[in-house]
This record gives sequence, C-alpha cells and structure tokens, in this order.
Amino acid sequence: MTLILSNDDVASVLTITDCMDVLEDAYRDLHAGTAVTRRRSDSLTLTEREDAIYGFKTMDGVIPNQGVAAVRLNSDIVTWPRVDGNLRRVKVPAAPNDRWVGLVLLFSTVNGEPLAIMPDGVVQRTRVGATNGLGVKYMARENAKSIGILGSGWQAVTQLQAACAVRDIEEIKVFSPNQGNRVAFAQEMNDLLDCEVAPVGSVEHCVTDVDIVMCASNSIEAIFFERWIRTGLHVSSIKMPEIEEPALRKADRVGLNYGQRQPDTVRGAGVNPPDRRTGTGWAVHEKFDFESCPKLPEMIAGEAIGRTNDDEITCFVNDMGLGLQFAAAAGVAYRKAKEKGLGNELPTDWFTEDVHP
Repeated sequence: MTLILSNDDVASVLTITDCMDVLEDAYRDLHAGTAVTRRRSDSLTLTEREDAIYGFKTMDGVIPNQGVAAVRLNSDIVTWPRVDGNLRRVKVPAAPNDRWVGLVLLFSTVNGEPLAIMPDGVVQRTRVGATNGLGVKYMARENAKSIGILGSGWQAVTQLQAACAVRDIEEIKVFSPNQGNRVAFAQEMNDLLDCEVAPVGSVEHCVTDVDIVMCASNSIEAIFFERWIRTGLHVSSIKMPEIEEPALRKADRVGLNYGQRQPDTVRGAGVNPPDRRTGTGWAVHEKFDFESCPKLPEMIAGEAIGRTNDDEITCFVNDMGLGLQFAAAAGVAYRKAKEKGLGNELPTDWFTEDVHP
C-alpha cells in the first residue's frame, strides 16, 4: 500500500532533531558518493496574470543506505512584490480554495515501489531549518548564547528550533518590518522554546550584541550588511541574496550547503523574472569565490573545518535546496507515520503498471 500523508500528519511526527540526524547521515553518504542528488530544475513560462509567471520546479535525491529516493515538485504562480523596501519572491495560493501546490513523492530503493505521497510544506521548512541548524553546529561558537533573527514567517520557526537544538541559547531577538507579525512570532516562540524571545523595533537592535544572526526572509535582496559584522559572529541565511557580498568578504570563513548555487532554468519566450536579473536573486555575488568555500557535507565528514577559534567571523549560506534533503526528511516522516498508523493507504497498484515503461 502507498501511504498518503497530510501536512498535519507530517508535522505530528517530523521533529527538527530527527530531521537534523537523518540529514547529517545523508550528507555523509553524499560526500562518500553512495547517495546522489540532482540539481534543482525550474521551467518558467508566462501565465494569465500579467504580474506573475508560472513555475514548475523539481529536485530529486537517492539515499540507498536509508532505502529511499524522492522527487519534490512544485506547480507555482509566482510574483515579485516590493514590500517594506525589499523585493520579495512570493508564491500565490492560486489553486482551488486558495491553496499552494507542492508534493513529495517517496520511493523504495529496494524494489522501486512508491512508498508515500505528501505535501512539501512541512517537510520544506523542517529541512531548511535542519540544514541551517547543522550550519550552526559546525560553524558557530560552541559558547553561543544569543540569536537575532531577521524574519518572522513560515521558515523562522524551524530556524530557531534547530539552532536551539545544537546550542544552549538563552536569549533571542526577532525583527520583521511588520510589528504585529514580530510580536505574535515572539509570543509563539516563547511558548515553544526554553529561552526568552523578544520582538525588537529595528534591524540594528536585532543584530547587535548577539552571537548568531539568522536570516529567514523571502527577500531576493540583501537584508544583512557588512557594517553589522563583528568578531566571533556567526551569520546564516536561507537563500543566496540575504547576506550582502561585502559582508561575505569580511568573514573569515563562508560555508555553503552544497555549492550548486543556481538551479537549471528553462524559460519560455517573454519570461525575465527579477530573481534571474543581474544583481538580485540567483544572480548575486557573481565575483565571490564560492568554489573555495567549505561545503556542509565536507564539514560533517571532517574534511573541512567550519571554525577554528572563537574570534573568527563565520557565515553559512544555504545556497540551494537539494532533492536529497527531501528524501531524508520524507523518509523519516514516512517511517514514523507508519508506526503510528497515520495517513491514508491507497493500493500501490494504482501507481504501478504491468506495461513495460
């Protein structure tokens, strides 16, 4: 039987610590060459909305030691509004009943069968948080006690959960341009985490006198700048543009998730979205030497060092998501959901065939 899971099912079983553990193992296998991951692929065309484009995105990965392979796919209507001075990439919930479309298809590497189908939303933010949490584990000072986070949206929750899982955090400051959002987020995090979380009224206040700065926005322009860099700081970002290039240059060490940095993109006629234009989105930091940066699989395998002393300035750039991450996270969600009897089962024969493909 093939298991169909909801986001609620996944959220009830997929913890940030489970995800970090399984990702760490997957990255070791990736570095050893026994696991593989394919570069993200984006197909972009015009759509009926003049202010949007249609994007079809896929990425996949295979982890034989965990017995799973997965493909993550998104069918998106994407816009680029300017909000509070920053250009943002915003997916519109345009499907029936104001919903988004993202799926993870999980397969067995033993016999090829489809094991599960689930939405990508909870898996998505959990694997991003877990990845940046591993960046904190391998690059931040071991005595780090405080965090300033820029952003209070969907991704910010798991960023803080992951950082708190690997460091003994006592104080967190949060800033976002929307006062109501940052206050509500701070209250939510106070209930969720075993530390003090306070909303602050400016970016400067948020990034001052903290050991770690975490960027968790949907901006395709820089939100963290060189003037805030100081001795011993660790800065992390969930996407390429969030940390400006001069700040990266001032750091003693910049680590990357895997170093792919840009997706393979196919564009239809007339499509030229802002995050493909020079100076924003995927086009940022064209002159920075990313090739010499340590990658997370290398740090986990012990072949690269994330930090050598407490005075170093380190940055972790979660440059682009990997299909491998979805295989690992969806795999553990599937196994735990099966144990708890969650989800709905459908006949696997519905998704297989007796005709040679």
